[in-house]
Amino acid sequence: MPIDLIIFDCDGVLVDSEVISCRMHAELLTRAGYPITADQVFDRFLGRADIESNREVERELGRKLPDDFDTMLKQAVLDELAVSVEGVPHIAETLTRIRQKICVASSGTPDKIRTSLTRANIHERLAPHIFSASQVKRGKPEPDLFLFAARQMDVAPERCIVIEDSIPGIIGARAAGMTVLGFRGGAHYLEHPASAPSAETLLRAGALVTFEDMRQLPAMIDKIAIGATL
Repeated sequence: MPIDLIIFDCDGVLVDSEVISCRMHAELLTRAGYPITADQVFDRFLGRADIESNREVERELGRKLPDDFDTMLKQAVLDELAVSVEGVPHIAETLTRIRQKICVASSGTPDKIRTSLTRANIHERLAPHIFSASQVKRGKPEPDLFLFAARQMDVAPERCIVIEDSIPGIIGARAAGMTVLGFRGGAHYLEHPASAPSAETLLRAGALVTFEDMRQLPAMIDKIAIGATL
């Protein structure tokens, strides 16, 4: 089956934002009376929509988080991303080498995605084909966001390859009927090796293969397109 669309997750795939987001998330949850470390946030909430993470925390707390929690978290993350986030190594050159259509499907808010991609100097290469979980009813690990992105790009799911770094993202993409490649080259895999999913875990979740260097991606896409073994 020909490959017509490459769908990129944003955090941890296009930009090295996961460590920043997890640190700020942990700080605000702890301040709200739910003590948690950045590593624990990484383990439990990586790749999931904020609303789903909040519901889980609130069930355990037995009460609602502060009304302004989401606003405070989004602003804290945005402020830090705007001054410190970087693209994953070699992402800019990789995007120029991909011949298929490309788009973004992220659990992040539109503001967060735009801030991260702009700071990494790749927003213009990807815009306007940038889709957020805020545009669908259910976020990852449900397939809604991936199916929405494919419809917007006018490509059948079976002609899509998704690049994901998280278990929820891989599960969601596979549920959408798409081929998924598990990326393990983000900074969070280097800085939190004990917490980061192993290659075997990503494969069990449904990734066709895993890789750690973005420069490998264009050749992998070409091989999948012709049915060659990776």
